[in-house]
Amino acid sequence: MGIKEKIPFYDSLVIPYHIGKAALFGAAKGFPGKRMTVIGITGTNGKTTTSFMVWKMLNNAGRKAGVMTTVGWGVDEIHEQMEHMTTVDVKLLNERIKKIADAGAEYLVLEITSHALSQHRDLGIPIDIAVMTNVTHEHLDYHKTFERYRDAKRKLFKKAKFGIINADDPSAGFFESDVEKHTTYGIKYGDLKAEKVKLRPDGVEYVTSDGLKIKTQIAGQFNVSNSLACVAVGRRLGLSDKEIADGIFALTEVEGRMVKIDEGQAFTAIMDYAHTPDAFEKLLPDMKKATEGRLIVMFGSAGGRRDPSKRKPMGAIAGKYADIVVLTEEDDRDTPGEEILEMIAEGARESGKKDGKDLIKILDRPTAIFEVCKMAKKGDTVMFLGKGNEKTIERAHGADAYYELDEIKKALAKLKK
Repeated sequence: MGIKEKIPFYDSLVIPYHIGKAALFGAAKGFPGKRMTVIGITGTNGKTTTSFMVWKMLNNAGRKAGVMTTVGWGVDEIHEQMEHMTTVDVKLLNERIKKIADAGAEYLVLEITSHALSQHRDLGIPIDIAVMTNVTHEHLDYHKTFERYRDAKRKLFKKAKFGIINADDPSAGFFESDVEKHTTYGIKYGDLKAEKVKLRPDGVEYVTSDGLKIKTQIAGQFNVSNSLACVAVGRRLGLSDKEIADGIFALTEVEGRMVKIDEGQAFTAIMDYAHTPDAFEKLLPDMKKATEGRLIVMFGSAGGRRDPSKRKPMGAIAGKYADIVVLTEEDDRDTPGEEILEMIAEGARESGKKDGKDLIKILDRPTAIFEVCKMAKKGDTVMFLGKGNEKTIERAHGADAYYELDEIKKALAKLKK
């Protein structure tokens, strides 16, 4: 019996459990998602930033909206999410959605993962608008194949009334076939395109193919795509051009995403959540172009049952664009840290990096942060990648309290003495 036969049999045992659990907790709270217009946002990268852009745009336009993302949830006030997952378990999910609805929100912007869709955590939540940011290499430890991962995300569109799809993504056609009414967006392709794109150190600006001038206060070419998706949502909901443009510009930052740390140091320090090959490919070329001195990149890769096949490609991409690559822990869990770092290092070496010279391994993350800050000089850019807003780091013995921003600030303060 092949793997294709075994997986459906496994699903036949597990899926009813997830459906029953979702139905139970959804019913207990009266399926609160039905009380709002729900915008569901899925994809490998860009979900959180796009979610906050849409939330900010709606509230800025006077349309009360709630949001639930990796970073936090709420309506007027964002509550920090401590859970180490994007879409929380169905009990907590329905409790929070009810609180958002009870607060008077007309809209709910819901970041939703492939895990959540596979486990039917969205049961009883009607999706008025589904947004796909992109689908790239991620979570194959859980889904086993890229096709199963992609098809899990497609479930959101099969239940949606309207779809907004990134036409630049190779999987776009699959999502378009899943929802009758849809529109597409992209930098190269789509019904709504970005033209005259300008990348700035403090944001991006462009003109949409239908003439709307957009500026963001968050840097990176990927935020052209994220904001285009937001424009498409605004169009669908009937917002004016001014409401859309002002709302997107109003978002100044998203916790853990492209956060600039300025403690008076001579170099540029940026913390970001990027932890996939696609995110590296979108982020690092732009940062290399924008850096006067050296680009120093520090990162690791999750252990445990997390997908190991992304480690070597991440190392290769970092090795290609960064002048110095520093490898460190990132939720190693029960996988030996040196084993993870060596897998990443293989890719970096293939891109020309040399051990001990421009390829450095420092397993303890706080120590790595200090050493990276110590080696950085005026004109350099240091990228601290992979942890972002997370408040714990998972090691073999369990989760330890950890916040990357605090560790970076501690290192910079120590070097001042």
